[in-house]
Amino acid sequence: MPALRYQHWGAEPLWQELDTLLPGISVEIVASADSTNTRLLERARLSSGWRHAPVTTPGQLDSAPVAREVPTPHGRRNDDTRPCLLVAESQSSGRGRQGRVWHSTPGLSLTFSLALPLNPPAWSGLSLAVGVVLADALDPPQGDQPPRIGLKWPNDLWLMEAPGRGRKLGGVLIETVAVGERRMAVIGIGLNVRPQPLLQELSSGFACLQELWPDLDAPQALRRVAAPLAQTLKRFESEGLAPFAAAYRRRDLLLGQPVRTTYPGVAEGIAEGIDEQGALRVRSGGLHTLVSGEVSVRTAA
Repeated sequence: MPALRYQHWGAEPLWQELDTLLPGISVEIVASADSTNTRLLERARLSSGWRHAPVTTPGQLDSAPVAREVPTPHGRRNDDTRPCLLVAESQSSGRGRQGRVWHSTPGLSLTFSLALPLNPPAWSGLSLAVGVVLADALDPPQGDQPPRIGLKWPNDLWLMEAPGRGRKLGGVLIETVAVGERRMAVIGIGLNVRPQPLLQELSSGFACLQELWPDLDAPQALRRVAAPLAQTLKRFESEGLAPFAAAYRRRDLLLGQPVRTTYPGVAEGIAEGIDEQGALRVRSGGLHTLVSGEVSVRTAA
């Protein structure tokens, strides 16, 4: 839909706001990219001076379960260990968890990645903390009213329809790369902003932000979430998952629900929330602790 492309993103005022939180940050808006995560990982890898720096996807309990080589990029800016917010109006090779494709359409989606050096006491639960801040920014808590945006462990945002039921609204993909003695974190965010007919038949259902905010567009959604995301990452770096646990529980889509898993010996059970490290607890005979990268969890209903 060409009329929706090249929107007014307000990059300069956004940069001014973010620079107070992440000094030295750059804000880049491009019409298209293969994957904003891939581009920022490539830059960080080259800035390390290593030809084959490993890229890892943090799990809930460990920081580097899988390593893979990043393709050689066509170019980079200087000093790519500085924070960078990269927004693409569309992505041709957007990625989700476990290599799944993330679809995006110009004007109908918000896809961006934030890269920054990060040194938390543990990486466990980072995707959960990011999910909390995105949900709170897009669906501010309203007293005792149930939230409209729920969180499906470990990294999806859903528009809630009933307890344990909803449709997928967005997702989070977190990857890291070593740069010298530091580690760069790249936090990729994908949100459905307006209806996308090609995605209506997704197995998890399809939801978009305009169901909550009819006049919202992608630049407005970015302005809602960017600064709170930066603040959350700095807090996570110093305090870990603990400050976000209560807010996650309030939005936990699976809490108390029957679930199916692919974990050996835990085909079905009842989800009992997360533990201190962000692992999912499932009651099936005994209490089992499931970690990201080892399970696929879906509501049984």
